[in-house]
Amino acid sequence: MENWAGITSSAIFIGVLTLIVFDRMHLTIAALLGAMLLIFLHVLTLDEAIAYIGQSHSTLALFFGVMVMVRAFEPTQIFEYLGTQIVLLAKGEGKRLLLGIVAITTPICAMLPNATTVMLLAPLIPPIAQELNINFVPLLILMVFVANSAGLLTLVGDPATFIVGSSINMTFIDYLLKLSLGGVIAVATIVAVLPFLFPRIWHKKLDTLTDLPHPTIKHPRMLALGGLIVAMVLIFFVIGEMLPTPVSPANITLLGAALCLLLTHHGKIDSVQNILRDVDWSTLLFFMSIFVLIGALEKTGVISSAAGGLAFVIGHNIALGSILLLVVVGILSSIIPNIPLVVAMVPMLKEYVVNVGLADASVLSNDFAGQMPLEVMPLFFAMMYGATLGGNGTLMGASSNIVAAGIAEQHGKRISFNVFLRYGIPIAVLQLITVGAYLVIRFLMGA
Repeated sequence: MENWAGITSSAIFIGVLTLIVFDRMHLTIAALLGAMLLIFLHVLTLDEAIAYIGQSHSTLALFFGVMVMVRAFEPTQIFEYLGTQIVLLAKGEGKRLLLGIVAITTPICAMLPNATTVMLLAPLIPPIAQELNINFVPLLILMVFVANSAGLLTLVGDPATFIVGSSINMTFIDYLLKLSLGGVIAVATIVAVLPFLFPRIWHKKLDTLTDLPHPTIKHPRMLALGGLIVAMVLIFFVIGEMLPTPVSPANITLLGAALCLLLTHHGKIDSVQNILRDVDWSTLLFFMSIFVLIGALEKTGVISSAAGGLAFVIGHNIALGSILLLVVVGILSSIIPNIPLVVAMVPMLKEYVVNVGLADASVLSNDFAGQMPLEVMPLFFAMMYGATLGGNGTLMGASSNIVAAGIAEQHGKRISFNVFLRYGIPIAVLQLITVGAYLVIRFLMGA
C-alpha cells in the first residue's frame, strides 16, 4: 500500500473511533469530519467517496424507507395504543415486560433485518416506559440486543450474516440446519441474564393499572390502508427475490414509503414536509460517512495488508483461525458497524484461503457461483457469529444500535457510548463464549 495514504486513512479512522468512544463528539459529526478529511487530503476523490456510498445504497434505501413508513403512522397514535396494550398484557410487571420484548422481537428478527425491526418496534418503547414510570433507554437497549442476536436465527435476519452467507453461496435451508442453533443460544443467553442486567425494571410492578392513559386510534381508515401497505412490504421481503423478476428489500421498502406518503398527503392527515423533516437524517449521514472511511482503508491497501497478517498468524490451522476470527471480529464489530466490517473482511478472508492454498483463485471473483471447500467453512461461520454478536458490545457495533440511538434522541433522551457500554460488554462477552462453545463442538472438534 502507499505508505502515506494508508497511514493517513488508518489514522483518521482511529481518530474518528476515539472521538466517539470517549464521547468527545457526536458520532455523526465525527464520522462526517473524518470522511471529509479523506477527500480534502486527496486520499479519496469525491467521486470515489460517492462510489463507496453507492455500493451500500440498498442498506441506506432500506433504512430511509422504513423511517418514512414509521413516521407516516404517528398521527394514528397506533404506537401509543399498542404501548398501553403491552403494559396491560404484562400486568404492570417489569419482568413480564422484559420477557415480552424478547418474545415479540425474536420471531420478527428471524425474517426481517434487525435494524428494520428496531425501526418498526422501537417507537412502542417510550410510551410503554412512560406508563410504567421507568427510563425507556434500557428497554431500547434490550430490544437492540435481542434484534441483533435473533438475526442469527436465519440467513436473512442480519445484514452482516446475509453478506457473508451470500459470499459463500449458502442457502437458506443450509443455514437453518447448521447455524440457527447458534442464534437460539444467543437469545437464551440474554434471557438468562435479564434479572441481573436490568434489576430495577425486573422488580418493577404497578400497584394499579386503572390510572393508565387509554389512547384511542385516530384515522382508522388510513391505519387500515397503511396496514395493507406494510403487509405487502413484509410479504415481498420474504418472496421478492424469488420472483422471476427479483424485487429487492430496498426497492419494496421505497415503494412502501412512497405509498405511505401518498396516503397521508391525500388524506390530509400530515404533510410530506413534516414527515421528511422528521426522518433520522443524522443516522443516514453517519452510515454514509462510515462507508467512506472503510472505502479508504480498502483503497489504500490496509485491508489487503491485514489479510497477509492473517495468513502469517493462522497458517493452515482452521480451528485456531476460526476461534481467533470469532474473538477478533467480535472485538472489531463492537467498535466498527458490522455491515461495513464484513463488507471489508469477506474479500480479506477469501484472499487468505487462496494465499495459503486452501481454495483456488476462482473464489475471488465477484460472480463466484461455486461452493467453498468444506474445511474452510468454519472460518466464515465464525465471522458471521463474531460480527453479529460483537455488535452488541458498543453503540457503534451494529446498525440497529445507531437506529435505536436516533429514536431515543427523537424522544428527548440520549444513549451515550458509555451507557450502552455498561450493558453491552457483559452481553457480548457472554454470547461470544456460549456461541463460541457451539462453534467448537459443532464444527471444530475432531477437525
